Amino acid sequence: MNTGARILSIVPDKAVELAADEAGVSASARPMLKFERVGFEYDGRSIMRNVSFAVRPGELVALLGPSGCGKTTILNLVAGFLQPTEGVAFIDNREIAGPGPDRGVVFQAAALFNWMTVADNISFSLRCAGRPKAERQQVAEEMAALVGLSGFENSYPYQLSGGMRQRVGLARVLAAKPKVMLMDEPFSALDVQTREVLQEEVLRIRERTGCTILFVTHSIDEAVFLGDRIFLLTDLKDGAFDELAVDLPSPRDSGENRLHPAFIRLREMIYRKMRH
Repeated sequence: MNTGARILSIVPDKAVELAADEAGVSASARPMLKFERVGFEYDGRSIMRNVSFAVRPGELVALLGPSGCGKTTILNLVAGFLQPTEGVAFIDNREIAGPGPDRGVVFQAAALFNWMTVADNISFSLRCAGRPKAERQQVAEEMAALVGLSGFENSYPYQLSGGMRQRVGLARVLAAKPKVMLMDEPFSALDVQTREVLQEEVLRIRERTGCTILFVTHSIDEAVFLGDRIFLLTDLKDGAFDELAVDLPSPRDSGENRLHPAFIRLREMIYRKMRH
């Protein structure tokens, strides 16, 4: 991973500069996601150039930054909705050529089928794949339990709260057993309490499934609470971004981490960096 740029790796007690090729994964661990000098142009305008990074299997990386900095563009390139205009994007050592079942996207809106039950929404990808009804029902029940919706399998989306609908959207992605889950500000429209509960749920699900996650957010608190690393984006036209390592106690899904001194120090560091 050699971008020619320098990435600032920040931990709560120190800040050290690392060459981009030193900030990647170890040689013994093949990355789940990898960008090699990726660029993207839209309508003749450069969105990003020369962007390189690697994400380890099972890692949660938060993409943080203001609107228009390239967060969702990175997500769409990984999803295969967009193709790089330069460079190469990889998943599990294979070039990303388009959308695939190894990647699942959780959008800002739950985007559920209102005429389908929770169980049918969750198992929709299995239905499209022609899986037997009994298997679909079993998976729906397992995924509903995983996201805390046991007992609501026969409910309809209009009968659920906003947070519950987002849980259904999350379960629908998990039912397809993706290697990578792409989350595009999925909790931005929710109240603070519900948002924090679902953040903790995401960390528990990641722990149980081992899924690799890219999480787009505008919230510093959300990025620090969720991320193993944070990519702080400002302007990707030269391929540079800040990489921040998060060092919080286990279990990571503990709400007490929001009060931990390391959380507060890192949050303040990011806040000051984003304001200058």
